[in-house]
This record gives sequence, C-alpha cells and structure tokens, in this order.
Amino acid sequence: MSSRCWAVDPFEDFHEYGQLSDEEIHELHKGEMLYGDTEFGLILSKGNTNSTSFKFRGNLYQDFENWRNQFKLDTLYKRDQNDDTGQTDVTADRIFVSAQGNYKVGVKNSSFFIYGDYEEDKFSGLDYKSTVATGYGARVYQGVKNKVDIDIGPGLYRSVADDESEVSEEDENKTGYLVRIAMQWERLVSKRTRFNQDVSIEQSLSGLNSRLKSETALISQVIGAVSLKFAYMYRYNSKPEDDNLKYDSELSATLVYSF
Repeated sequence: MSSRCWAVDPFEDFHEYGQLSDEEIHELHKGEMLYGDTEFGLILSKGNTNSTSFKFRGNLYQDFENWRNQFKLDTLYKRDQNDDTGQTDVTADRIFVSAQGNYKVGVKNSSFFIYGDYEEDKFSGLDYKSTVATGYGARVYQGVKNKVDIDIGPGLYRSVADDESEVSEEDENKTGYLVRIAMQWERLVSKRTRFNQDVSIEQSLSGLNSRLKSETALISQVIGAVSLKFAYMYRYNSKPEDDNLKYDSELSATLVYSF
C-alpha cells in the first residue's frame, strides 16, 4: 500500500461541522457566565415492539481569567412494554451530574483541577455513587488536526446501596481512595467535522470497584447551531452490585444545539 493511500482521511467526505476549535470557542466566550451545548434524543417504537427512550445531555462552561469551569448533565430514561403482562415497565432510569473547575497556571494549557460527580441509576443496585478528585491537567499533544488533554490526580469514592440490594450491612456504605485519569482527544476531521474520544478511569486504591467510561463521537452540522451526533458509550465496573454485568454500552444518534 502506498504512502498516499495512508494519507487519505476516511472522514473527509462527512458534512462540515464547525470551523472553530474548542480553544477558539472558549476564547470567543471568555468572560461570559454560561455557554455550551445541549443534546436531545427521543425514540418512540410502536407495533411489534412498544418502547419509549429519552436522552438529554448538557455541557455548560464558564471561562474567566484564572478559572475555566465545566458542568455536565447526562440522563437516560426508557420504558418497554412487557409482552407477557401487557404492562409498560421502566427499563432504564439514570441521571449523572458532574462539575470540574480548572485553575490556570503559568504554563499554557496546564491547570490544577477539582472534580466531583454524582450518579443515580435505579438499575445499578445503588442508591447513589459519587466521586471527588483533584490533581493536575495538561495538554500532552498539539498537532494541526489533533490535540490530547489529560487530567490525573487522587480522589475519594463513596457509594450507598439501595434498600432492595442483597448486600451485607457492612457493604451498604462504601468509601475508598482512588486515582482518577481522564483523557480528551479531539480530531479536526475536516473544516466542519469533529471526532471526539473521551475516556475516564477511576482505579480504586482501597479494594473497591474500579470504573471506566469511554465515549466515541462524531459530530456533523445539520443547520445553523444544530448538529447531529453519533456516539458510542461504554461503561465498565469491576465489581458490580446485584450480579449485574460488568459492562454496558449505548449507541445513540442525537441532536446537539450549541449556544
């Protein structure tokens, strides 16, 4: 295979997404109270399969002279009709919120961060789980089309089992230390096409469950500030509750509105 074949970008023909990089977007909105994007997805199925799925996500930013803050909201709700009983049952009900503040240091694209998240998933066997971490973040690669940012630091994890979980009393509440590593890779595929890969790893230092979350996404503009996002989400839990599987995945196509 010739070197010319390797140079061909397989995504080049996708619809253009946006000419501004993330850094240019932050610079454009610097000093504003809130800016970002919201993401919607709704699937209604009738006939042989009756189900309703709703997905909503939000990414909000603040960019000031010394601080850059990010707030995330991710929800998923699904109802399916039970063929045996004819009733409609809730099969997915999850809400996840997180906040991260980055204090900018003298080195460009470097910062100290404080991170916290909270998640409720009615089918996880937990009432809730949360993480708090702090550490150092930096850009480890900057190219013409690619950039890679990494955050790393120690933290604390806490989970509380729900009332229906079959766990011992000592396992109802868990608290432990961890190391959190997060990576964000952005590739400018063409003038208006963007590929994103986000990965976060929380490695337990206390013998508790370790977790991994990965989202692979391709975003393409539909019209104006509205874009279409195709994403694959993968979650891994080394010690799930209530004999749940260690992993789950989610394939989605949603509309994204930027403001």
